Amino acid sequence: IDLERLTGIHERRVSDGDHDSFSLAVGAAEDLLGRWDGDPAGIDLVISCSITRYRDGLQQWLEPSAAADVARAVGAPDAVAFDVSNACAGMLTGVFVAQNWIRRGAAERALVVSGEYITQLGRNAASHVRTIASRELASLTLGDAGAALLLEPAGDDQPGITFSGFTTIADHSRLCVAYPAGHDPGARMYTKARTLHNVAIADITVVMQEVLEVTSLDISDVDWIIPHQTSARAIRKGMAKTAEDLGGEPREPAVVTVDRYGNTASTTHTVAIVEGLEAGDLRPGDRVALLALASGIELGVVVFTVDEALVAPFEEARRGHDG
Repeated sequence: IDLERLTGIHERRVSDGDHDSFSLAVGAAEDLLGRWDGDPAGIDLVISCSITRYRDGLQQWLEPSAAADVARAVGAPDAVAFDVSNACAGMLTGVFVAQNWIRRGAAERALVVSGEYITQLGRNAASHVRTIASRELASLTLGDAGAALLLEPAGDDQPGITFSGFTTIADHSRLCVAYPAGHDPGARMYTKARTLHNVAIADITVVMQEVLEVTSLDISDVDWIIPHQTSARAIRKGMAKTAEDLGGEPREPAVVTVDRYGNTASTTHTVAIVEGLEAGDLRPGDRVALLALASGIELGVVVFTVDEALVAPFEEARRGHDG
């Protein structure tokens, strides 16, 4: 199977086993806090959103919560901490929950994290995939990653999150399922990938149209769209259909990172944001739409405007590197 031609993926990040779900999440949180000038003890909400919850190899931990252990590891032991599980929409769901806590005054600073040690699904699938019709083929596209986001209240008339919302189309809940199977370590995942993509592409346009109406925006008012990263071909096809249905397109082409990182599950949007900030592509004032397309089927959109606080640490890092 020519997987690179089929998916556009020519490179992935794969843990050699030294990093698991928990250590990837903690590592990402520590990297974030190293760019922030605040005190971790001031974080009062921690939400962990991983699909995989592996520690010490392939032991799946459900209790104690990963969020509570992340909070202790980064120096926020008094924070309210809980886990959220919503497939590949997990981190954006965490943002949605954290935003509501902050808006109603229940939290001042929220840390949303995820660690996905998910490539073991691909190792299991490699023993069983024989043709492109295999329901385990999508497992070969996965990559490992840790990601973290810090949310704080935006001041009056300051850039921030304009919209966040989700919808579930449960009729398609069986198009992608994963569970422990046989004697293979970890788990195996079974996906009807083509059907999943077709359904998601058809429905995300409807969701996006509703978002634009609620926010009084036109698609041309959006500078960047970052969709969930499944395959480069699927993203380009989906965005072409969305542009056709909406009668326009964003200022920039849809962001694609899957070709270099693989599908890193719930962390894909954050990986793309960080890469855009490191490259200097995301600038203050840019409006970004994050599209969640997850098993369930779960569809979601988060729209935010980039501000100086988000860009500044990466600008300093680039200046230091250039110097």
